[in-house]
Amino acid sequence: MECMIRSALSDDAADISAVILRALRETNAKDYAAEIIARIERSFSPDAVQALIAKRTVFVATIGSRVVGTASLDGSIVRTVFVAPDVQARGIGKLLMAEIEHVARARNIAMLTVPSSVTAETFYARLGFTAVRDSYHGDERTIIMERLLSAS
Repeated sequence: MECMIRSALSDDAADISAVILRALRETNAKDYAAEIIARIERSFSPDAVQALIAKRTVFVATIGSRVVGTASLDGSIVRTVFVAPDVQARGIGKLLMAEIEHVARARNIAMLTVPSSVTAETFYARLGFTAVRDSYHGDERTIIMERLLSAS
């Protein structure tokens, strides 16, 4: 089935939350301790996701009527890029990032920054992002990555 990217609706909050929680538990858990995953999960309840939809530019990837991925743009910062574990490595994250870049260019944003998990660092590197520094929240390591956007 074909994957479509669209703007998130507030009705998508529970589905977005479910995708994020599954990805954290099944994919990111390979790189982070259980207590870090549990702490991150608290930031992505359906109510928390609904609040993010109201203040960021949030996209969802869908296959049929199923939400299978999400990504958001918060100013020039890419946030909350997650794809359901059962459909990872099929280009869905790349489609979401292409939409983020399209919107960023339309807003005349010259550089995107992404606070990447250890898990996603190679994904972003393949898209042309470069690691510029590490950031720590307790023992949770985040890699701050940047990419200049070429003029379109």
